[in-house]
Formats: sequence, structure tokens, C-alpha cells
Amino acid sequence: MDTKTLVQEKYGAAAREVRKSGSVACGDPALRCCDPITTNLYNEAEKSELPSSAVQASLGCGNPTALIELKPGETVLDLGSGGGIDVLLSANRVGPTGKAYGLDMTDEMLALARDNQRQAGVENVEFLKGEIENIPLPDGSVDVVISNCVINLSADKDRVLREAFRVLKPGGRFAVSDVVVCGEVPELVRKSMLLWVGCMAGALEEGEYIAKLAEAGFTGISVEPTRVYSIEDARLSLAEAGIDVDAVAPLVDGKFMGAFIRATKGPKATKLSGLSRAPGCCNG
Repeated sequence: MDTKTLVQEKYGAAAREVRKSGSVACGDPALRCCDPITTNLYNEAEKSELPSSAVQASLGCGNPTALIELKPGETVLDLGSGGGIDVLLSANRVGPTGKAYGLDMTDEMLALARDNQRQAGVENVEFLKGEIENIPLPDGSVDVVISNCVINLSADKDRVLREAFRVLKPGGRFAVSDVVVCGEVPELVRKSMLLWVGCMAGALEEGEYIAKLAEAGFTGISVEPTRVYSIEDARLSLAEAGIDVDAVAPLVDGKFMGAFIRATKGPKATKLSGLSRAPGCCNG
């Protein structure tokens, strides 16, 4: 089964579970990444603005709307919008003169997101069906591209980043939360960690992510760690994969993180230095 089909099945199942029971079953091995990866990402004020099903359906690794300034009248695009939490929060910030698009390829998530939009009474939102590798919007049509732990799921990240660059207006901002790997990690451990930390992720190493953004044309690139995952967080998943957790801990601890990645569609040459890192990240 290819990555796209796996992702559709996983997130379709999550959407059905939310509509059926009002929450995602974190005990389900297929959805184990929802805890602790997706917990405590939104404050109470943000959650109070939204239907509970929008909050429950969030399976991201960060809160991009909390770390980017959105201005009234701007147009925002959320890549892989899921249940719509970041789209609805963005719509409130850009106000009635702005607009927020959500793009998702999973029918069940789109149906849930549209239900959440109706419940929230937010009108300046449009949910689109499509793939993040082929964004169904014209060139230079949005001010800000956001995403929440979705780009790591794509099998063609170069194309995703080129598409994000294409739809941004000159001076537009790229501001996403994603899973990033710091430094070298044994391949078997890397794969097992990413199954847990990124929900079938193909997360990029930090320097590779920066290089791909630069190749797509972005400038002003920065990577800011928002949550560094410990070996203890993934102990169960690694043990189930037959890995001696205590033996590999020194090689892995602190090398997987949720990060906020910023870049700009601008004319200047990209500097690949001066990155912001959390204490203890990328050691070794």
C-alpha cells in the first residue's frame, strides 16, 4: 500500500471516529501518535472559539496559527487542513475582509471540516479537495501558507514546496509546523521513531528541509523547535518494533522534534545559518 493510501485511510478513520464518538481513540495503534504529539497545542481561548470536533480531529504536531502574525484582509491557505482547526482560527484572525482556504484529499476530513465550519458560523472559509502536491489555486493568490504536521507525509516534498511558492504572492510567508530530524540516527530506529512521532512520516533532516526550501525559491528561512521528543515518549512503539530502547537512547534522544519553519517568497539570497534551536537539540 502506498503512502498516499495509508494517509487517506488513517485520517479518514480518525474523522469517522470523531463524528461517531466525539474523540479520536488514542488507544488505537494506528492513531497512537495523537498522544503526546498532538496534546496541549492549543490554549483554552483558542479552543473556546471552535466546535469540540474540530479540536478532537487535530492530529498535528504544532500550532502554526500561534506563531505567525495574520493581518486583517489576508488570504491564508492550510495544506492538509484535516478537521479545520487551523483554518477556522486563521479565518477569525484575518477577519471578514480576509479568507482562509483549507486543502485536504480525504473526503471524511473535508466533510467533518465543513460541519465544523457550519457549527462555528464562519463564512470566510472554503475547504477544497485536492493534494498538496497539486494545489488547486492560481499563482500568487495567497498571502500565507500554513500547515500542521502534513508536509512530512508527502512522498514528493520538493513539489509541495514548489507549489507553496507558486501560490504565494510576492513577499508572502510560509509558516508551517512539521516534524524534523536533527542529525544522524540509525535507519531502523529512524523508521520506527517516525512511525510514532510523525504518523507514518518521512520527516526530513533539518538541513535537508532548509535546502529544499531554498531550491524552491524561498528566502529568510528559519527552523524553530517547538517540542523536542524524548526516547521515553516513544518507548512502547520502539519496543514493539523489537528495538532495545536503552541501548539506542543515547543515539536518539532529542533528535526528533516538532518545529516551526518560516520562509518568505522574496528576492534576496537565502542564508542557511542563524537557525533558532531549542537547548539540547541537534547535539552530536
